[in-house]
Amino acid sequence: MSGAHRLLAGLLAAGALLASGLVSGCAQSVDPIERLGRKAARQVTPGAGAPGPAARKRWGLAGPLATAPKPPAHRPSMPYVVNRVPTRQKVVFLAFDDGAERDREFLRMTGDLKLPVSMVRTAGRTDLRALSYEGQRAEICGRPRGHTWPHFRPPGGAYNADTLRAAADCGVRAVVLGREYAEGERLRPGDIVLARRETTARLLHRIQEQGYAVARLEDYV
Repeated sequence: MSGAHRLLAGLLAAGALLASGLVSGCAQSVDPIERLGRKAARQVTPGAGAPGPAARKRWGLAGPLATAPKPPAHRPSMPYVVNRVPTRQKVVFLAFDDGAERDREFLRMTGDLKLPVSMVRTAGRTDLRALSYEGQRAEICGRPRGHTWPHFRPPGGAYNADTLRAAADCGVRAVVLGREYAEGERLRPGDIVLARRETTARLLHRIQEQGYAVARLEDYV
């Protein structure tokens, strides 16, 4: 083989390796916001312990929150609609929309307090019932395959049979409705509170005053 031919063969081989690396890198890449979004939902691990006095003081809590009860051994098959977790134990769940992961102060709070929170995928403000199955599927999936959230909340809590079918196709485990919390209301066992990150500290005070624990929705539904 001539020197020119050897040079050409070497360049082709190098190009093939580079292309292979690029393809592999694309397959494994994850949106930075996606990585950041998972942090809030994964701050708490079994045996992590309670937050220290300094963390509680920083966020205005007089003491640690109550310990969440052990989650059930079995969960319903997917997908299904849940407005409230069926339990008699004094435990509630904080559900934040999937924009909360962009707030670094919120992430700091969940980390400091080892707060078990859940991210709930939303689909803008569109009434999904006005869309075809294909349209609903496009709205609900909304992310590349492999990056779906386990829980989805339809805008305004409005859904139909096509919503549930599309949610299943998008890998959603449960369609979450939940409720807003109004100041002064009494919490109920199993409440799924649609929380706002800017009022989380105040909500935690109310949860603590009423003797409730906070648990991860993913462990129950």
